[in-house]
Amino acid sequence: QVQFVESGGGLVQPGGSLRLSCAASGTMFSIYAMGWYRQAPGKQRELVAAQASGGRTHYGDSVKGRFTISRDNAKNTLYLQMNSLKPEDTAVYYCNTIRIATMTPLGSWGQGTQVTVSS
Repeated sequence: QVQFVESGGGLVQPGGSLRLSCAASGTMFSIYAMGWYRQAPGKQRELVAAQASGGRTHYGDSVKGRFTISRDNAKNTLYLQMNSLKPEDTAVYYCNTIRIATMTPLGSWGQGTQVTVSS
């Protein structure tokens, strides 16, 4: 009964920044590894960034150095700071719990939040 509500997406120019939020409910948030995924039209959902409950992070090669994942366990909230955005970052972004050993999602998908990078 884990629920995720993503927010913070929008339209941004190339080179701009956005900060996405993922509010989790119905779970003991602090014990889970969490991740951000994205899915562009016609493409499969891909893992963008992940963070273990202890803070260790993983980033996809395409976003490394530009995106930063973080969490506030007290607020049951996961964040994705997105800087130097590129048109190829355009996608619907989702969060989910992650089985850390395989980097695969465990929970149900929320509605996601749309990020559009365009001039």
